[in-house]
Amino acid sequence: MQPQRKPTLYESLEALPEGLTGEILNGQLYAHPRPSLSHINVGSALGGKLHNPFQNGNGGPGGWWIFDEPEIHFVRDLEVAVPDLAGLRRERMPYLPEGHRLEVVPDWICEILSPSTASSDREVKMPLYAHYGVPCVWLIHPLERTLEAYRLEAGAWVEIGRFTDTDQAAIPPFEAIRLDLAALWGPRRPALV
Repeated sequence: MQPQRKPTLYESLEALPEGLTGEILNGQLYAHPRPSLSHINVGSALGGKLHNPFQNGNGGPGGWWIFDEPEIHFVRDLEVAVPDLAGLRRERMPYLPEGHRLEVVPDWICEILSPSTASSDREVKMPLYAHYGVPCVWLIHPLERTLEAYRLEAGAWVEIGRFTDTDQAAIPPFEAIRLDLAALWGPRRPALV
């Protein structure tokens, strides 16, 4: 009788039930449920704002790929992150790869913070992104209506800026346009009386 083979972490990630997103970060499998609608709304709105000017070149410079929830393999099947959004310059990746794995380090990553992911986004994923040389990271907090932008310098994150609620800002690496943050959040919920 042969001993039963233990599944690899990536096989365990692939076997997660529907509705869970899995990542392998620093050799550990992380699983989290689908995000809230406010989280999804911010990601969709931001992706929409960036897609035309940066991916299509309509009203902006073009030259980018903008992805929602790509499966980034920093090390194939061993170090796997699924950020909310990521962008790659086409000069570094002229064509879309086959399959679902993205094996080129993004030029920009955006994480949308939620109560269940905020600590891992900051404490696990930010250092991992620095380790693999992601040049720019944005952290968006939909409930607080804030966007924090960071640039990697000498292996450490340096805050570019902190933007709130109704700011209109040109934020690297997408400073070719002014981003209206109010368009990301949607209307405020009326206060209960």
